[in-house]
Amino acid sequence: MLVKIDEISAIVVDEAIAIHRALGPGLFEIVYESILAGRLENRGLKVLRQVPVPLVFDGQSFGTAFRIDILVEDRLVLEIKAVEQLSKAHAKQLLTYLRILKQPVGLLLNFSGATMKEGIRRMVNDYKPE
Repeated sequence: MLVKIDEISAIVVDEAIAIHRALGPGLFEIVYESILAGRLENRGLKVLRQVPVPLVFDGQSFGTAFRIDILVEDRLVLEIKAVEQLSKAHAKQLLTYLRILKQPVGLLLNFSGATMKEGIRRMVNDYKPE
């Protein structure tokens, strides 16, 4: 059964908030990434970490152009940050990933804020509700 992307997003947000409440800000991105991936797997979701993504442009292949922090159910791209404040560059980065991958939705999650709510940004690329 295909889980709706909005349902997957809701699970990710719930888990990110729970992790932030338990651990707070101040850890490295890789720690939050590892814990979040484990919790999502425990919820029965397919999770891939540090997924290499090749880039082909004008017929040329550029090998691994970037790595996705977490890919959930082969459909939801998660970019994990632990920075004082999200910038426009972070959002542009995720949007570029979504375009290259032809994925509709991604979440930018910054674990370094006072609350997790202020660190969640949902990005869409040709998203059509299911």
